[in-house]
Amino acid sequence: MKALIFAAGVGERMRPLTAHTPKPLLSVGGTPLIVWHLRKLAAIGVDEVVINTSWLAEQFPQTLGDGSAFGLRLTYSYEGPTPLETGGGMLHALPLLGDAPFLLVNGDIWTDFDFVRLSRAPAGLAQLVLVDQPSYAARADFALDAAGKVHADLPATLTYSGIGMYRPALLHNWQSIIDQLPAQTDTAPRFALAPILRAQMAAGLVDGIHHDGRWTDVGTPQRLAELDAQLLREGG
Repeated sequence: MKALIFAAGVGERMRPLTAHTPKPLLSVGGTPLIVWHLRKLAAIGVDEVVINTSWLAEQFPQTLGDGSAFGLRLTYSYEGPTPLETGGGMLHALPLLGDAPFLLVNGDIWTDFDFVRLSRAPAGLAQLVLVDQPSYAARADFALDAAGKVHADLPATLTYSGIGMYRPALLHNWQSIIDQLPAQTDTAPRFALAPILRAQMAAGLVDGIHHDGRWTDVGTPQRLAELDAQLLREGG
């Protein structure tokens, strides 16, 4: 099985920490955020991880190498100097991911979620991990019904964690949903994944899992420092 780690963001809210270090390479508990993911992915049998990169892209292979230190093969999907956003980044990485379902995880989160809970063959086009709305979030993202379907049209109570299992077919005919792209000089399109997920939710093709354990969107220096201190107290 393959996995995709989103690591291309500029990390503007994390400055000055991200002025010289990509956010997924910032450390918590003495370990870079992305390495926490790599170790967990290797432990469940993932053999190849694609990492999408843009900002300070050269630091990823310099730090992580070819993945052999983690029992993985790492490949890098370089998006150019401007990140392609979540949808464009996934589309750009698909040639490296192949035709089978793949596990996706955002490189700038930390969690104790057990990846083995995800289905390796989701019934629909995606299976998302949802968490309780964090206190710092202005609003929640989605609702999860008793049958495990994710909805964007019901009162939202849960937040997308940045973890999920995706079928490449999710992006088939993406242009029929993303039909108003701004004029671009790049050869690769830039667009968000959320509108595509919402469209497929309306078709009943997105399932979900509620994770009520630990999860942090490491989006500010304060949250990074708090998580780092917590993990160091626990011994990493």
